[in-house]
Amino acid sequence: MTDAIERFYEQVLVLRCQAGDQRAFEELVVRYSPRLAYFLRRMLGPDRADDVLQEVWVDAFRGLPKLAAPGAFSTWLYRIARDRAYRELRASGRANYVALEEDPVEVVDDEPEFSADDAQRIHQSLNLLSPEHREVLTLRFIEDMSYDQIASVVGCKVGTIRSRIFYAKQALRRLIDVRPEDA
Repeated sequence: MTDAIERFYEQVLVLRCQAGDQRAFEELVVRYSPRLAYFLRRMLGPDRADDVLQEVWVDAFRGLPKLAAPGAFSTWLYRIARDRAYRELRASGRANYVALEEDPVEVVDDEPEFSADDAQRIHQSLNLLSPEHREVLTLRFIEDMSYDQIASVVGCKVGTIRSRIFYAKQALRRLIDVRPEDA
């Protein structure tokens, strides 16, 4: 299916959910759970991700009737997941990290690029980044969200998202460039 057809079908599923169709909700869960689980594992680690994922779906089920724009489902769902993840980080005491600089920077096109050989080390290195860096990289490159969508999920300006992605890619490049024998 094309992206436009896929987005339309998802909107139909959301509308069916809002009308009380349990099967439509189950299909949304099947469609999004693997991706949400990945996002939450990157944010929280594997030990709490599954429990938080269940909480996200409970929140989504309860809030879905109030969702005014069915086309915004994906962004809305990731916002719920992000809020739950940060709530968990604060509750566990793991939210003691240095806040990122919020000033946007002018992003140039010579950002570091990653090869397929880097994939394994990228996934491992993601866990070493700050939560803000992990989330923007995951939403941009795993979930393929636009800068506007990420800004909506994260609750900040697009320029800030561009800046965070730029710095996160630089930090990730530094981490994956460290060879095991260098560590």
